[in-house]
Amino acid sequence: MPVLVAKGYEPIVFTRDVKRSKKRHGQLSDHLRYIFDFDQLKSMPWAVINLAGAGIADRRWTDARKRLLRDSRIGVTERLVQRLGSLNGAPEKIISGSAVGYYGPLVDAIATEKTGPGSDFSALLCSDWEGAIAPLGLGTTALSILRIGVVLGRPGGFLGRLEPVFRLGAGGPLGDGQQMLSWIHRDDLVNLMVWCLEHSTGGIYNATSPGPVSNEGFTRALGRTLRRPTIFRIPEHPARWILGDLASLLFEGQAVRPKAAIDEGFIFNHPDLDEALADLFR
Repeated sequence: MPVLVAKGYEPIVFTRDVKRSKKRHGQLSDHLRYIFDFDQLKSMPWAVINLAGAGIADRRWTDARKRLLRDSRIGVTERLVQRLGSLNGAPEKIISGSAVGYYGPLVDAIATEKTGPGSDFSALLCSDWEGAIAPLGLGTTALSILRIGVVLGRPGGFLGRLEPVFRLGAGGPLGDGQQMLSWIHRDDLVNLMVWCLEHSTGGIYNATSPGPVSNEGFTRALGRTLRRPTIFRIPEHPARWILGDLASLLFEGQAVRPKAAIDEGFIFNHPDLDEALADLFR
């Protein structure tokens, strides 16, 4: 959001809790307009960035949680499409979120944007999410869909959960540690979105670093950055018993390459994991 404001854009933020969002944005909120219902959108925006979705790994995947994950992505997107369809004109640019889970678990394979979808829950969730936004890309609108990997940023997020454990010296690989992790520095993700707004004519983009790593490789890199040992290995079977289907996110992975963005000229500032972690923990 700060980057968009700095570039002169006037963001309209869709949120379920305006007061909480203003508090999170701090002084930046003076430059933002907030809505909590799509009906409050009275004119067609120049561009739309749709990243709606409850945290995929926040809780165990019960049937109720799966329904919430689908509605927070697909349901919200469908309601957005319906509202925009009732307004005059069309956005020039749309950026819509998806995830590398689209490809399903991959073993000994590298996914590009041409790779087909998987068939597990995450893959179907992402495929349906992309399908929900597709009607907006049928006209003159440039629709960019970002299949986002694990976002590395601080504070909070993925690293925010790992940091306390690793600082205690209790970090370690998950299972055999060979499952692949496709990641992206938060700044590169923001820059990719801005690049889509200002340069892309639309398409599918893997929003991941060019250098996916194994879970063990990531674990060792984070341990080096924090100067802590990573000797504890988390066994797979007990974790699967505790986490249920959610464990698939941890013990199965994908090696994903951002071929489309690179081919079209996007440059990653943080393609190397060790450098990215050093930057985030500087």
